[in-house]
Amino acid sequence: MEVKQLYTHCLSEATYFITSNGEAAVIDPLRDVDTYIKMAEDAGVKIKYIFETHFHADFVSGHIDLANKTGAPIIYGPDTQAGFKVHVAADGEEFMVGKLKIRVLHTPGHTLESSCYLLHDEAGEPYCIFTGDTLFVGDVGRPDLFSGNLSKEELAGMMFESLNNKIKPLNDNIIVYPAHGPGSSCGKNLGPDTFSTIGAQRATNYAMQQMSKEEFIKSVTTGLTTPPAYFPINAHINKTGYGSIDDVYEKGLAPLSVAQFKEKVKEQAWILDTRPSAVFTTGFVPDSISIGLDGRFAEWAGTILPYDQSFVLVTEPGKERESITRLARVGIDNVLGYLDGGYEAWINAGEQFDLIIDIEADEMAMDLPHDDLIEVIDVRKPAEFDAGHVKGAVNVPLNTLVDPLNIAMIDDASNLYVHCAGGYRSVIAASLLKRQGFHNMRNILGGFSKIKNEKGIKIVTTETIKQ
Repeated sequence: MEVKQLYTHCLSEATYFITSNGEAAVIDPLRDVDTYIKMAEDAGVKIKYIFETHFHADFVSGHIDLANKTGAPIIYGPDTQAGFKVHVAADGEEFMVGKLKIRVLHTPGHTLESSCYLLHDEAGEPYCIFTGDTLFVGDVGRPDLFSGNLSKEELAGMMFESLNNKIKPLNDNIIVYPAHGPGSSCGKNLGPDTFSTIGAQRATNYAMQQMSKEEFIKSVTTGLTTPPAYFPINAHINKTGYGSIDDVYEKGLAPLSVAQFKEKVKEQAWILDTRPSAVFTTGFVPDSISIGLDGRFAEWAGTILPYDQSFVLVTEPGKERESITRLARVGIDNVLGYLDGGYEAWINAGEQFDLIIDIEADEMAMDLPHDDLIEVIDVRKPAEFDAGHVKGAVNVPLNTLVDPLNIAMIDDASNLYVHCAGGYRSVIAASLLKRQGFHNMRNILGGFSKIKNEKGIKIVTTETIKQ
């Protein structure tokens, strides 16, 4: 028996590959399914089942492509209604993978069809449970993402019953393998680890403590932030189906000459530059949007980019396929090709370029007292801003910069000093502002992590301002 966790930090997502006696199962696969097919070939096993814990909202699963390529059935829990062929398992139904037994535990709450899979080892003993978005390390799945016409309070009530009737009775030594880890927006505040045990969660997870149903509902539904805008889109794609990833690669991996690239842009394709943010600021094709592969690429691509828009890519040489793969993971499939030779080919062709001026935090500290036209744009989340920010700064969270009304609130006559926490999000923001015609702009290297240590910059909190 072998259980492998494959963790994708960009999405804070965990998928699982299970083998026993010549057979394998995959739980919550990513869109790029060739990884699992190769693992099966290398291990000399046949993929027998594809288990889905629920309709994911934060990424497009690879269940359909993997089923088409392997012939393995897709298993969902009770109450599943999908736009493609699935096996809707009954609560308590069991599946054999080699000498292993996997039992379905229907655990509605995050979604109606949410289910966990309890794996019994080759000796027949409960060994681990794949909890999807029902139980995380330190948290539970939020009940407000893809709930049909049920309220978050109704789903939280279901979650209470699921935890108390299906999860809490399990032995302390059973390993908990969730679908997500730290940084995921599928919960409120996931812990730092990607797996745990029932005993550890019973002792430390707030949602596993003894409380009334009313107390639980209040606890789980309080403090929920607005989920990324692409979540309902991905949930719908996972429920209704999607095109083959191979077709996405065939279209997207088309090398474009500078002339062909320009023609695609003339035909209204947007330019997406996936080079590292620190490289992007030194020079880029005008009107490019920067979302570097060096950060939470897929999450920000899904948040920032329109799903009805076509794109052409500028990447580091050799990063074309990775860029397309990571876009496809959140359902952005309409890539029409990439600039052959990358940004260097653009420069060698004598084309115009743009850049973003980077400055250190100490330079910002020197500028602030002497320039009345400076406007500090803080693109962090509201909670980050509230905890501490530059006095007088304007909070325009990155996810809101796609709204023309928010763009209109920024004074184009000001000298904009843009920052986030560490520097990744501010470059995305600066590229979006450049597209909207803002050019008097500075990107603060190191973001607030450097700014807060500068003696010449006044840092306040929202609470101190209220006082």
